[in-house]
Amino acid sequence: MPMSPPNWHKQKRRWPSVSKSATESSRVNETKAETFSAAVAALRRGDVIAFPTETLYGLGADALNAAAVNKVFQLKGRDFANPIPVLVADRDMLGTLVAEVPPLAERLIANFWPGPLTLVLSARKGVAEPLLNSSGGVGVRISDQSIATELAKALGYPITATSANPSGQAPARTVAQARQYFAGKIEVFVDGGELNSKTGSTVAEVVGDTIRVVREGEISRTELEQAVGKGKVL
Repeated sequence: MPMSPPNWHKQKRRWPSVSKSATESSRVNETKAETFSAAVAALRRGDVIAFPTETLYGLGADALNAAAVNKVFQLKGRDFANPIPVLVADRDMLGTLVAEVPPLAERLIANFWPGPLTLVLSARKGVAEPLLNSSGGVGVRISDQSIATELAKALGYPITATSANPSGQAPARTVAQARQYFAGKIEVFVDGGELNSKTGSTVAEVVGDTIRVVREGEISRTELEQAVGKGKVL
């Protein structure tokens, strides 16, 4: 039985216009369902897919499959010393990656998840080494893009979410741009329409009772300070 896709019609992203006839609409929905099922099957095989996040198109792979994670780095030509972020579907899935969630991180989660804030938290043992920073932290978030969240939920594991572009190139904001970069290297491209982010997610590492902003993106430093207090954001 085909896997149920996410509730596509509620997406904020712009899908290509289609005929209003019932027959044509049915065909479009079937195509989207087939693409979603193909994406989940590819993830389960250990392959890499391109898919929309709430910011940019990403390269998705099973984050608990070390070989699949390595493929992502190889496709991007990315330095293995430069870790990539991971998406989880919910708090239960977060627990498969993260040893603990400090109180300060809980405040950020309450304010900004689901959404474009990647939190670097202490990782559990066994997390693939290329996902870890030098202090053993892993960058993770819950996306507010339902396609991304439903992919992780259907797989049952976290998925990688680094931007879908070779290192040093402009990020992909449409599925066509992702195809230009990775046609012939990736089989499944999930179309989420044109994405509007220019900066990607904000990345913040929680260290004790302070927050270190690794990269300022869609969520500003000021917004972080408003959530937890100015003196706690470095």
